Amino acid sequence: MSSSREINDDAKKMVMNSALYREFLAEREEILRHKWLESEKAGYDIGFERALLDWIVKHRSNWRKSRRRAMATQPPEKTEGQSGTTEGQTGSSGT
Repeated sequence: MSSSREINDDAKKMVMNSALYREFLAEREEILRHKWLESEKAGYDIGFERALLDWIVKHRSNWRKSRRRAMATQPPEKTEGQSGTTEGQTGSSGT
């Protein structure tokens, strides 16, 4: 019987590997970068909320378009259960 901790670990892995979560992290990184740049320009910390709203208004649409184009040109990622190596397995590295 699986323990509660094992179920929570599995759920955490599932969330962290989801496309939605990866997209959230990428967007968050862009907002934090925008916050840093705008804070440097202003000479003080503008705060996350102001940076978030400013980034959404000025940059989000174009960022999403460019991200979709980049994702469309990349081959799909392999996940556990598909052919190829998975976590815990090693492939030959040729070295």
